[in-house]
Amino acid sequence: MSFPLLTATAALPAVGAILTAAVPAARRTAAKWLALLVSLATLALAVTVLVRFDPDGDRYQLTESRAWIADFGVRYELGVDGIGVALIGLTALLIPFIILAGWHDADPLETKSSRWRPTQGFFALILAVEAMVIISFEATDVFLFYIFFEAMLIPMYFLIGGFGDRAHAGSDENASAQRSYAAVKFLLYNLVGGLIMLAAVIGLYVVAGNFSLQEIAEARANGTLDMATNTERWLFLGFFFAFAVKAPLWPLHTWLPNAMGEATAPVAVLITAVVDKVGTFAMLRFCLGLFPEASKWATPAILVLALISIIYGALLAVGQRDIKRLVAYASISHFGFIVLGIFVMTSQGQSGATLYMVNHGISTAALMLVAGFLISRRGSRLIADYGGVQKVAPVLAGTFLIGGLATLSLPGLAPFVSEFLVLVGAFARYPVVGIIATVGIVLAALYTLVLYQRTMTGPVKPEVSAMPDLRVRELVVVAPLIALLIGLGVYPKPLTELVNPAVEHTMSDVQKKDPEPEVEAAK
Repeated sequence: MSFPLLTATAALPAVGAILTAAVPAARRTAAKWLALLVSLATLALAVTVLVRFDPDGDRYQLTESRAWIADFGVRYELGVDGIGVALIGLTALLIPFIILAGWHDADPLETKSSRWRPTQGFFALILAVEAMVIISFEATDVFLFYIFFEAMLIPMYFLIGGFGDRAHAGSDENASAQRSYAAVKFLLYNLVGGLIMLAAVIGLYVVAGNFSLQEIAEARANGTLDMATNTERWLFLGFFFAFAVKAPLWPLHTWLPNAMGEATAPVAVLITAVVDKVGTFAMLRFCLGLFPEASKWATPAILVLALISIIYGALLAVGQRDIKRLVAYASISHFGFIVLGIFVMTSQGQSGATLYMVNHGISTAALMLVAGFLISRRGSRLIADYGGVQKVAPVLAGTFLIGGLATLSLPGLAPFVSEFLVLVGAFARYPVVGIIATVGIVLAALYTLVLYQRTMTGPVKPEVSAMPDLRVRELVVVAPLIALLIGLGVYPKPLTELVNPAVEHTMSDVQKKDPEPEVEAAK
């Protein structure tokens, strides 16, 4: 039997989490290095998956299938397409930077309420989330996916509530209460979505008799499985609701600003750049793959929700006074673009949405981690507490600017290609939708440049006059992300070649073709 590469890629961080948690309390530094080494080894396995994957080969590759709960038709089935490979690579790439950026975030504090912080637990929880996210991108059994889709909420709950941001205005008791509120809100929203999805998963089994994504698709193709219209629509809504919460999509988004605001900057990156991608990925793999007719039926309503997310998120980002909440609302706007690209049902839109998932992960990581370094120096998340930083910390200001420019999709940086493809796909089928979505680009320029102006330019405030520039560890975190933003912005071809065949399969699932261009006859 061939080496189970996909299992190993997910199992390694899971085993690493257990080993990291077991490191003696006095060996905090050893636990950090162990977690970092495990994340790098996982990255090496993810690169191996990428190298062995053939974009022009079968739809699902490196497949594994074993009996699990035979009486209920549940199997341990794994397989990856180009979209899954790209997101596994993103996850494995970001985790080492998240660990390095949070190197001191769980060190013991002097205050009584924070003495319980176990450093080992912080890094073990990050590795546990990585393992669950990776297997979610690999699972082709719906029930297996559901288990890890829900299980990742547990470590995320403790990362938000137990290891919150130390730069919190007010008393330590108030900070603890805010963290608890954010963690509980995150958990409740996602649990409700998960419970509704569980009902839909059970309904799918009643209709199809198994949970295998490939077997259900084959049964639909050869006519042996014919879902009633109303049944398919109800099942679609159950799945989509859970994924819209995770994504998050308006109006199910309100947990995200609280969670990102109260979490440490690395955990905020873990939320929006890694965990939330499971929601949009699942829309492509499960909503469109399992329920093609219902997906087309729901498209008009979903496009409206996506447009509201784009405009609403950007408008609220413009008015924010808190740096991290600004990035959170900007992410809601960006997720609106991703959902828009998925449901305009064009190859350009879906390719752009997939690229957007990857490029948004990199750009948000760059901006949020640099913002975290800034906040840790000043001890405040409020924009008004900064000014003139570029004069005392030019490297920090420069990397912050590049991260911000990537967020507004400046040409030459990676997110521009994604946003351009999404808009091209939208204009091809729904011109009015494309026009409205374009307003989000203007608002993104506004909130990004205003944020930079208020924090980095102008007179140097006394509180930042002695602020140090980026240190070596911080440069090691930021420099590769900036290089990727520039590299993928100038030459996105490797990524597009990876995801385009998978997008073609998805378009085939929903039996959609790109609209023919309207060319006016020459006179």
